[in-house]
Amino acid sequence: MPRLRQLVVTASALPLIAGAVICGTGTAHAATTCSQDRLPLQDSSCQPGALNPDVTQDTIYDTICVSGYSSSIRPPVSYTNSLKVQQIGEYGYTDTNTADYEEDHLIPLSLGGDPRSPQNLWPQPRYAVGGYSSDDKDTVEYKLYKAVCSGTVQLAPAQQAIATDWTTALSAVGLS
Repeated sequence: MPRLRQLVVTASALPLIAGAVICGTGTAHAATTCSQDRLPLQDSSCQPGALNPDVTQDTIYDTICVSGYSSSIRPPVSYTNSLKVQQIGEYGYTDTNTADYEEDHLIPLSLGGDPRSPQNLWPQPRYAVGGYSSDDKDTVEYKLYKAVCSGTVQLAPAQQAIATDWTTALSAVGLS
């Protein structure tokens, strides 16, 4: 119990703590085994996605729809590269060259994803897997972002669709 007394839980830490339990590690930093079976998708038991509590449907025109918003909250490369190395091991990728992976925000910053939560960041292969590459996900992210900021799609359904399966997210919200 002494460790629990030292732990300060904030709203942004809750997805991390919950994800550690979901992955079965018991701690937030222990090595886990994430499956590659769903590639080009992440293992949702390891990275279910996490939201930025500052971004809601009511705040989109003050946050995500403001030019430069994503770059203003993007975590430093020193943080994402360190996490990428750790997660490449957790996924058991045989290719451990970090340049072959994008430390991807499952729910992108442009759709209100948490910028730093390991539950929202995963090492997505840059090369095509199952007919899809990281560039394809970037295209989906941009189309969803434009639809949310134009009012064509509500924020929550866009977030849910991309977190569930980015390869079908556009059709899930009625876009093509």
